[in-house]
Amino acid sequence: MGASMASRILSAGYTLIVYARTPEKAIWLQDLGAHLANSPADVARTSDVVFTMIGRPSDVRSVVLGNDGVLAGLKKGGVIVDTTSSCPVLAREIATAASARGCWAVDAPVSGGDIGARDGKLAIFAGGDDGVVNWLSPLFEIMGRATYVGKAGCGQSCKIANQITVGSNLVGLSEGLVFAGQAGLDLKRFVEAIQGGAAGSMVMELFGERMIERDFKAGGFAEYIVKDLGMGLDGVEDNVVVLPGAALAKQLFSGMVANGDGKLGIQGLITVTERINGK
Repeated sequence: MGASMASRILSAGYTLIVYARTPEKAIWLQDLGAHLANSPADVARTSDVVFTMIGRPSDVRSVVLGNDGVLAGLKKGGVIVDTTSSCPVLAREIATAASARGCWAVDAPVSGGDIGARDGKLAIFAGGDDGVVNWLSPLFEIMGRATYVGKAGCGQSCKIANQITVGSNLVGLSEGLVFAGQAGLDLKRFVEAIQGGAAGSMVMELFGERMIERDFKAGGFAEYIVKDLGMGLDGVEDNVVVLPGAALAKQLFSGMVANGDGKLGIQGLITVTERINGK
């Protein structure tokens, strides 16, 4: 997703400097005109705005707060925008550290998968200073639609709630498809029939056909939604939130990981439902 987002910024005419922990992943962006840097700090030293899209909160901490991280190189007045699905507490820690350096931090995780990233139709959940979020609007509009959801950390909380909703939708879609298949229905006609009714959803639009066609290429890894759901189940700060549906979804996605499918896309959840039913 990060590469697709970066390519859209390039296509809009912005100068882009890229650091990738696996350099081979950035070669095609270099071919499009991006400049490659040797570290996150090097990116920050020559940039006004730095976007990060990584994997896990531990990666975010290293890339942003590490000795050679973004904040080590970001100039006064610069902005770090973390689009990773990460932890609200860490987002607030980054905002505090950025403020101490005279910089700004926005947590802006995204939803919409690889197709949304490619087409510039991501939903972006922005937390931080509302004036800074508004100032970033021209960049956000290249990637999708940003909604300001509150102070630092609120973007990450919104993404966790989003993943709870997406996970439950995928459980329902997987079970609906397996049931329809067992009942002898044509699966494409089944999806076409229910798409316009109450069962229709963006999850169905994004993943229904992929599930039917057995296209499990990852836009977002299954192992990452296990991480996201886990953050929700851990509660909000010291407040415990009882989420039985999210707990079930996490168990099912964990089943994907246990089956060796953690690097598949989240639409691969249907394989777990199929295994439970002996398919």
